[in-house]
Amino acid sequence: MADYDLAIIGGGINGTGLARDAAGRGLSVLLVEMNDLASGTSSASSKLIHGGLRYLEHGAFRLVREALNEREVLLRMAPHLIYPMRFVLPPMPGLRAPLKLRFGLMLYDWLGARKLLPKSKTIDLTHHVVGQPLKRIFRYAFEYSDCWVDDSRLVVLNAVDAAERGATIRTRTRCVRVERRDEWELVLNSRGKRETATARVLINAAGPWIGEVADTIIRDKLKAPVRLVKGSHIVVRRRFDHSSGYILQAKDGRVVFALPFAGDFTLIGTTDENFVGDLKSPAPDTAEIMYLCEVANEYFRDKITPDELVWSYSGVRSLYNDGQGKPEDVTRDYVLALDEKKKLAPLLTVYGGKITTYRRLAEQAMAKLGKFFQGKPAWTAGTSLPGGEFPPDGFNDVVSEMLTRWPFLPKPMAERLVRAYGLRCARFLGEAKSMADLGPLLTGDLTGAEVKYLVGNEWASTADDVLWRRSKLGIAATAEERTAVSRFIASLNVP
Repeated sequence: MADYDLAIIGGGINGTGLARDAAGRGLSVLLVEMNDLASGTSSASSKLIHGGLRYLEHGAFRLVREALNEREVLLRMAPHLIYPMRFVLPPMPGLRAPLKLRFGLMLYDWLGARKLLPKSKTIDLTHHVVGQPLKRIFRYAFEYSDCWVDDSRLVVLNAVDAAERGATIRTRTRCVRVERRDEWELVLNSRGKRETATARVLINAAGPWIGEVADTIIRDKLKAPVRLVKGSHIVVRRRFDHSSGYILQAKDGRVVFALPFAGDFTLIGTTDENFVGDLKSPAPDTAEIMYLCEVANEYFRDKITPDELVWSYSGVRSLYNDGQGKPEDVTRDYVLALDEKKKLAPLLTVYGGKITTYRRLAEQAMAKLGKFFQGKPAWTAGTSLPGGEFPPDGFNDVVSEMLTRWPFLPKPMAERLVRAYGLRCARFLGEAKSMADLGPLLTGDLTGAEVKYLVGNEWASTADDVLWRRSKLGIAATAEERTAVSRFIASLNVP
C-alpha cells in the first residue's frame, strides 16, 4: 500500500492549491518543493487577481469568464490577502479606439457576473485625483475593477491550510528520481539526507521546471510542448498618492500596469519575452527595463529612468505551446495532461495557469483524477483560507478590533499584520501589552514574535523567506537589518 494517495512536485500556487484541495477531500498528500514555497514564478507575478482584459482581443472568452468568476470567489476566501482595486485606462490617441475600449469593458463587466465589485465607468481626469500624475493630453479615462493579491502569501496560506488538513509539506526537499510501477516511488533529498516515499498518483506541478522534472527525474519527455515566457517588473518610488492602479496601452499593442506597491513605491510591469537561460536566476534585461520606463513615460508627467529602480524581478511562465508566434499571444489557459499507461501509476502534468484561476485548476485536476480515488466532492469555493474568516468588506473592522485589543500597535503595523495574517494575528501577538513584549524590532515593524511564528508555522527558514515571500519588508530593509533577521532565525535553533 502506498504511503500517499497523491505526490506533488512543486510548491508554487498550482502545487499548493492542489495539495489543499486534495487534502480537504480526505486524500493523503505529499508535496515536495526544492526551495521555499513560492520561490519561483508564484512570487514574481503582477500581484493581481484579474480576468485579463487583454485576452478578450484574442477571443479567450472562456478563460476570461472563469477568471472573472474566480475573482469574487477568492475575494470571499481571502479578504485579508485580496482586496478590490479600481483601474484607470486612459485612451491613447492612435491606439485602440475609445469605443472599442468601452465595449471591451462592458463585455468584461458582463462576463464577470459581479456581486461585490462596482462596474466600469468613464471619468473626467481634469477633476479627479487619478488624473493628477498623468500628462495633460489625457482628458478622460475608463475605470473598472479587479483585485490586488499578495501572491506569495496566497501560496503559503494554501500550504498552511493543506497541512492543517493532513497534507505533508516538505520544503527544501528535492525529488531526485522517481520509479514508475503500479505505484510511484520517489527518492527525496533533504539537506543531504536520502529518503523514499510511495504514491498512487504523481503530479508534476513544477511550473517552468516541468520539462526538467520530466527529463531528469521522471525520465520521460513531456507529451506536449512547453513554452517558457519571461515577465519582468520594476519598482520605483511612488508616483501617485491614491489607491487605484493604471493600465497603460503600449504602442506594440501590449498593456502595462502601474500599481501602488508596499506603501511608498510603484510597481510597473509586465513584459513578455521568450525565455532561454538559467531558471534559478531570471532577471529583467536592459531592454525590458527601458521598455517599461518608456511605456510609463508616455503617460506620467514625472519621468521614470532606469537608474532609479528600487527593485526589479522576473518570473518565467510555463505555457502550453499552441504555436503562436509572439510570446504575448500564447494562451494563458492551463492544460492538464493525464498520462495513463497499463499497469503503471498515473501521471498528471500541469501546464500554465494563472494565480487567479489556481483554485479552479485544482478542482479540474481532481475531477480528472477522480476515477482513481473515492474522495469527497469539490469544497474549496466556499471555504476561507487561514485568517480570512471575515467578510470581504470587514478589513477595517478587524483592524479596529486589533487596535482595541493591542492599543500599543501603530495603526500602519496593525494594517500590515491584518493584510498578512487576518484573524491569526492573535497567534503571535498573544498577551503582549507593549511592543517590548513582542521581542526585538528587526526591520521596519517586524518583531521577533512575528518571525518566530513564521519559522514555526509557515516554513520560513531564511531572511529572504521572511522579508520577501512572507512579507515585502525586504524592499526597505538595510543589509544590517537583513543580517539581524538571519541571526534571529538562527537563534531559534529550528532544525
